[in-house]
Amino acid sequence: MLDIKAVRQDPEAVAQALSKRGYTFDVAQFTALDARRKQADVDSQALLAERKSASKKIGQLIGQGMSVDEAKAQVNETLEKIAGQLDQLTEQARSVQVEIDELLLGTPNLPAPEVPEGASEEDNAEVARWGEPPAFDFTPRDHVEIGEGLGQLDAETAGKITGSRFTVMYGELARLHRALIQFMLNLHTGDHGYREIYVPYIVNRESLKGTGQLPKFEEDLFKLHADQEYYLIPTAEVPVTNVARDRIFEAAELGDSGLRFACHSPCFRSEAGSYGRDTRGMIRQHQFEKVELVQLVRPEASDAALEELTGHAEAVLQALGLAYRKVILCGGDIGFSARKTYDLEVWLPGQSAYREISSCSNFGDFQARRMQARWRNPETGKPELLHTLNGSGLAVGRTLVAVLENFQNEDGTVTVPEALRPYMGGTEVLGA
Repeated sequence: MLDIKAVRQDPEAVAQALSKRGYTFDVAQFTALDARRKQADVDSQALLAERKSASKKIGQLIGQGMSVDEAKAQVNETLEKIAGQLDQLTEQARSVQVEIDELLLGTPNLPAPEVPEGASEEDNAEVARWGEPPAFDFTPRDHVEIGEGLGQLDAETAGKITGSRFTVMYGELARLHRALIQFMLNLHTGDHGYREIYVPYIVNRESLKGTGQLPKFEEDLFKLHADQEYYLIPTAEVPVTNVARDRIFEAAELGDSGLRFACHSPCFRSEAGSYGRDTRGMIRQHQFEKVELVQLVRPEASDAALEELTGHAEAVLQALGLAYRKVILCGGDIGFSARKTYDLEVWLPGQSAYREISSCSNFGDFQARRMQARWRNPETGKPELLHTLNGSGLAVGRTLVAVLENFQNEDGTVTVPEALRPYMGGTEVLGA
């Protein structure tokens, strides 16, 4: 959520910054609502002063010759009238504040100044490339052909069990999927200083509101119909970041590098806005796995933290020998809660294209304000908002796709990357 003080101070500047996203902030609506709220406060203060003054009039009325009972009756009548007016103003102020909160909850974060202009992913700016796409002396297959050829990838059975955009994996392929998870977790907890965390896969509405999925993106979620409003998590970002909700961390708890969490979880997405896209295979599914990286840091550290976190995700691709490129998302493609995002796009020979495999974002204090996630600044002794960051380190299914396609052999087998062999019981080739 945006800082309402900053919005009040210069709503036109806020609107201008949001225009980079292609988002229109209704300055007139906000200004009118805020004026109504301010007037209700002014009127309430005036009535409170009138009530205080009226309470002192009993003695004056008696001094003017009125009986005690008459004086009390007249003053009580005035006080009852004021109380009724105060109740009306309180309800007006509450109603207006609800409208202001709804407006701000539906308003995206301000993009960082360095975020490039642009309307869609076509306008994202490439920052760097690593590795060379493999050269094959045969026509490379996509991951579906490879997996089905091995007899280890089965969308038909998944469709019978559940429906479209689900997958069943068998044998070595299922083990390779598990190996990727273990490899990523060990790398991030062993080399990059993350603390592994296990969290619920079901969250309440308040948690999704805190990280920005609600109220705006409810159609993208799987809601459980129960007595309480529970949802399947779209990403571990939601429960892990909400660990900090309504908390104040002492400076010693943050340390020099903030709090770092690595979490493996399934992710559940309805993909409501992607109808007809990537329906083949494992690129865009309703259920998939991720190893998520989350950082909670001091405000002055968040820019450097984004570069470091992105580097941690890159380290996975480099260790696996997968060619990729790094892009900074333009204003029209950046996520609702993010102020700056890097995407890592891995080379997929089956598509002859780079495809997103990780998205790493700095949210500034946007999520923290919604969650009231704070730290105590030792210089002032006062609580201040944290900055939150997260990124995929990596999306497991898409990494599996990349491994299958980049390390495929002409005979339909797949060479296991060296980094994964210790997790595969020494298996060097799938389907050998």
